[in-house]
Amino acid sequence: MTEYKGTKGGAVQNFEENPDNPYVGQVWYNETTGNLRVRQTTLTSAWAAGGNLNTARIEGGSAGTQTAALMFGGEGPPDLAITEAYNGSTWTEVNDLNSTRRVQGSSGIQTSALSYGGLAPPGTIALTESWNGSNWTEVNDLNTARRELSGAGADNTSALAFGGRTSPSPDLALTEQWNGTNWTEVSDLNAADRAMGSFGIATSALAFGGEDQTTEVWNGSAWYEVNDLNTERQSAGGAGTSSSSGLAFAGGPPNITNTELWDGTSWTETSDMATARYGLGSAGTKTAALGFAGATPPATTQTEEWNADFAYGVWATGGNMNTGRGYLGFAGASTRDSSFVFGGVSPAGDSADAELYNGTAWAELNNLNNARVNLAGSGTSTAGLAFGGEDSPNNQTGDTETWNGTNWTEVNNLNTARRALGASGTNTAALGFGGNLGPPNTTADFTETWNGTNWTEVNDLNTGRNGLRGFGTNTAALGFGGYSGTQLAITESWNGTNWTEVNDLNNARTYPGAAGNQTAGLAFGGSHPVSANTTSTESWNGTNWTNENSLSTSRFAFGSTGTQTAALAAGGNTPPGAYITATEEWFGSGTLSENID
Repeated sequence: MTEYKGTKGGAVQNFEENPDNPYVGQVWYNETTGNLRVRQTTLTSAWAAGGNLNTARIEGGSAGTQTAALMFGGEGPPDLAITEAYNGSTWTEVNDLNSTRRVQGSSGIQTSALSYGGLAPPGTIALTESWNGSNWTEVNDLNTARRELSGAGADNTSALAFGGRTSPSPDLALTEQWNGTNWTEVSDLNAADRAMGSFGIATSALAFGGEDQTTEVWNGSAWYEVNDLNTERQSAGGAGTSSSSGLAFAGGPPNITNTELWDGTSWTETSDMATARYGLGSAGTKTAALGFAGATPPATTQTEEWNADFAYGVWATGGNMNTGRGYLGFAGASTRDSSFVFGGVSPAGDSADAELYNGTAWAELNNLNNARVNLAGSGTSTAGLAFGGEDSPNNQTGDTETWNGTNWTEVNNLNTARRALGASGTNTAALGFGGNLGPPNTTADFTETWNGTNWTEVNDLNTGRNGLRGFGTNTAALGFGGYSGTQLAITESWNGTNWTEVNDLNNARTYPGAAGNQTAGLAFGGSHPVSANTTSTESWNGTNWTNENSLSTSRFAFGSTGTQTAALAAGGNTPPGAYITATEEWFGSGTLSENID
């Protein structure tokens, strides 16, 4: 029989109490209670930011999955024919529809989709177009021209179109089925309706909400009414592959973020979207869905990704920065949904750009007064500090600027100009330590404290280094990692007067991400060894570092903010010279254990 040590790489250990931060799958024996226990995965369901569309719009057609979606047509304004494809992180424009249209029916997947009916000059249309993964082709029309209709279908050879209206006529109950060549009228809805949400395939579909607010199931030959939504909505998003399992989200009026799960019998409310909207596109399943575009108002490019039952203690994809860059500054005390980065270097050169993250998307703010790279930062998104860095090749600077939530103001400089230094604290009580002096390039052990007006030199680090990171306050901080001839794992703790060496990182690294405080923090990413970026993540419990689940994207010299349970990684380099916009969000440690019989 295979032993636990052979499969998990470690022996079952004895503890007087449960360990503070066991890894997922770790087994141990609690000597006090006499129980054998195991760390389980804590699960949650939530929406997270995805990549933005290139063109904002409402009431377009959509198809596909969470990682391979399609959006086409809609209203910008004006009415559009634009088609975009999603790969799980980025939208790319592909070939347009042959005809502009909005409020059409749509169904299928990214490589095999249909668009039918809708509104286009001079009015309501019956036109159907088929997508083969590269191009749209006009095929046989609906039997009845209509707009604000709904649809379901697995591909461009099989679909269902139902409801809608022919302006200015009343709402329709009419249902038509597509066989790959022609539309055929089949059994009507029980209640005439328009602007319904929907999901499923041609033989097993669900229609919900709309003007009438009923929920109906299609069994392949007839519709029958079932339990209604808990929250009324029109022009909502829907995701699911059959009538027995799916998701309804957003809609209006008024615009809502509400999300409900369908189990084949009833609707259950779950976690809301970040942004209220109607007339949005949708794709995916009950467990992995997308909601994109729509009117907030106005029309938006925002995409959100739904993941059901994902584990805490994992990194999830967030919204992309506007400008890919590395060696940037960041306000380390910010939160995952209110994060602030500034400066750095991009393909265009040294940057003064500042951006703010709201948990979904990045917004550009007023620039630093002085463009620079490899700078440090502290504080929050409304009260921050930027200091040090390099403002031209081999020219280290001590420039310091304060941020008031709107503008940057130049204040007194560091006593020692330097770049690649560590930082912690606030905009009125900060700590700057280590770094690189030059030319000639030499590592520094200097530490300075900021009192809101001036920098003061205090006791040095025990080990001089650059490219290190830190978190905490100006009186209780942790500095870790860095470079001094090689990547370092050294960790030092600051008590307001002196630095003391404590337990090292498990993985040496330079230019990592950092989030947290002196007793509970995270170190993630960075470079280790030279020229090899890492995805490794470690958590600090005040005494020791523990390995956690890794980043999705290896990166170094990136922005990072947050806490041990809610952190953000933004931008950076991967590989050297390749500046990225990608953002990742950390969702806690989620420690949960149970007894093993």
